Amino acid sequence: MKSAEQQDVLALHRVRSGLVKERTAQANRLRGLLDEYGIVIGKGLAQLRKRLPEILEDAENDLSDLVRALFADLHGRILALDQQVAAYGDKLKTLNQMSAVCRKIGQVPGVGPITATAMAASLGDGQAFETGRQVSAWLGLVPGQDSSGGKPKLLGMSKRGDTYLRSLLIHGARAVVRAAAKKHDAQSRWINALVQRRNANIAAVALANKNARVIWALLRRGEDYRAPISANA
Repeated sequence: MKSAEQQDVLALHRVRSGLVKERTAQANRLRGLLDEYGIVIGKGLAQLRKRLPEILEDAENDLSDLVRALFADLHGRILALDQQVAAYGDKLKTLNQMSAVCRKIGQVPGVGPITATAMAASLGDGQAFETGRQVSAWLGLVPGQDSSGGKPKLLGMSKRGDTYLRSLLIHGARAVVRAAAKKHDAQSRWINALVQRRNANIAAVALANKNARVIWALLRRGEDYRAPISANA
């Protein structure tokens, strides 16, 4: 069961997430239409934001006034969605600053205000889970298993559970993995060793798994975050 305050925060997250998906759909639609006119724009919103004004102002690209106005309208919708996403993000950042629990969670590397508010609202005090592994399993961050003849075989990440929270944790973990290449603290050494043995994506999922368990422990025990002191921590 969640409190009214938790439900309010999760409602903000759902609306913001929906707007992000809508913006992505609009950008993909616009990119696809431009491609039909022989105008290719690389992936990512940053490329679209950079190139589109130039394309609309280029009088030599043979776009008709009709389609130019259409593309300008779609561009305007993306800009409006940018403003809405930013506004809801600001609301969540304000809630994060007002919450001692969220600020505590935010001490975990790779966990920003958006992730902190989402995890705090979803997990509450953490008492609904007996172990950190249960939280990881609930988020789909543990490997699936296929046991035969009494021998367990670990498969890929199960991807079951809360897709939104899992995506936030993995996205934040990827940033930490990238930054770890230039660091030498205990966690960075653990990350870099894992990247060398496997790859950066697996390291990001492993860190997201670890962060989910750490967040649960902080919520359930009321402790402050302590950085690992050994590479195996």
